[in-house]
Parts: sequence; C-alpha cells; structure tokens
Amino acid sequence: MLRPRVAVPSEYPPEAGYGQRKMNARTSHDATPFLPDTAEGRSDLGELRRAAAGCQGCGLYENATQTVFGEGSPGGRVMFVGEQPGDQEDRKGLPFVGPAGRILDRALAEAGIERGDVYVTNAVKHFKFKRQEGGGKRRIHEPPSAAEVRACRPWLDAEMRLLDPDVVVALGATAGKALLGPSFRVTKERGRLLPLPDWEAQVVATIHPSAVLRAEDREGMYAGFLDDLKVAASALG
Repeated sequence: MLRPRVAVPSEYPPEAGYGQRKMNARTSHDATPFLPDTAEGRSDLGELRRAAAGCQGCGLYENATQTVFGEGSPGGRVMFVGEQPGDQEDRKGLPFVGPAGRILDRALAEAGIERGDVYVTNAVKHFKFKRQEGGGKRRIHEPPSAAEVRACRPWLDAEMRLLDPDVVVALGATAGKALLGPSFRVTKERGRLLPLPDWEAQVVATIHPSAVLRAEDREGMYAGFLDDLKVAASALG
C-alpha cells in the first residue's frame, strides 16, 4: 500500500467530521479542510470529486469556471499528473480534453499503454489565467505558484492513496517539482524510472504534451515524449 506523503494535520483529526473540519476552512492555507475523511479508507474517487467541487483552499477557485478533478480508471496502474487544467478543461470540467490531451492519447496508444490502465489528473485543480490584453476574451494560461501547488497537494495525495498506482508519470516541470521536490529539472531527469519519495511507486518524468504543440520541431519533440512514455510502459511488465 502507498504511504500518505502528507498526514492530516492534528487540528483536523480523523474522528472530526467533514462539516466540523470545513468550519476551519477560512483559516486554512490548503485544501485539507475540504477533503472528505479518507484517512481510514472510507472514501472513493467519486466522493473526492464531489468534495473537490467546493474547494476554496487557495484563491484560484474565484476566477475558474469549476474544479477539474482527475478522471480515469479507479484500478489504473499508471497515473499521469499534469500542471493544471487549460481553457477547454476548465469549461468542460474534465482533464486533458484539449489539444494537449489529444497528443497524450496518441502517445499512449503508440507506447502500448492501455487507456483502461490510466488515470489522469493535475497538480492544481483550477485553471489559472490572465485575460488577453486590450480587452479580448481569450484566457491565457499562467503557471501556478509554488504556494498554489502546495495548497492543492492534499487532493493529489488523496487520489494517489486511493489509486495505489504502479507508475506515476510527471508531465512537465510543475508536476515534477510537486512530486520530486523543488530541485527537479525535466531536462536532467526525464525518461528514467525513479523512486517516488514516500510512496511505494515509481515515477517517470517527461515534458508536458503542450510542449509538443509549442515546439518548432514537433515531430522531434513528440518522439522524445513517446520514448519517455515507453519507459513508463516497460515498468508495467
């Protein structure tokens, strides 16, 4: 079994009910008081998703359309962790349904990773953006801060605890730092099977599929991304 990386703080003891813990939400600096009681295995992904819909653990909920929780097989052996939902994901309420998601789907098929073995989520569950200059309607992605990633970490830990994946794939720098620490660098550590600190799982870091879309040499960037996913696939046996 996985060991939780972040324990429930003592001010929110497991025996305290969700409503009681939520009363302390205004003084919280993360998502902890919004989580249902997962400490003793009484929750499932559906309950987590419903609870996350009301999360106000950081300020990102104020401008986002909705919480975008993880999606996929509850028994999935591979968990993909991205940075945050994008514009289309924010509107539809599902992760990786935009152009980057199509790149990921293509690479999964070519790497031989069955979609039924996959669960996809993000380190941050709300879309962070700025408005296009000049009064345009376009919403432009902004990277989440380290504090926002930390605030959302209890959701990621809860997902991992319930899923118990064999392999976790970190998609991009933000996800890599969330899982492996602030010194993580994609360019140095991508494409290798590494132990995931405090969890009985392995992690493979790679680029975010959106990097393929931005690259001048898309085919070359995609080929490297695919090679990294094949490393993850090899760990599944």
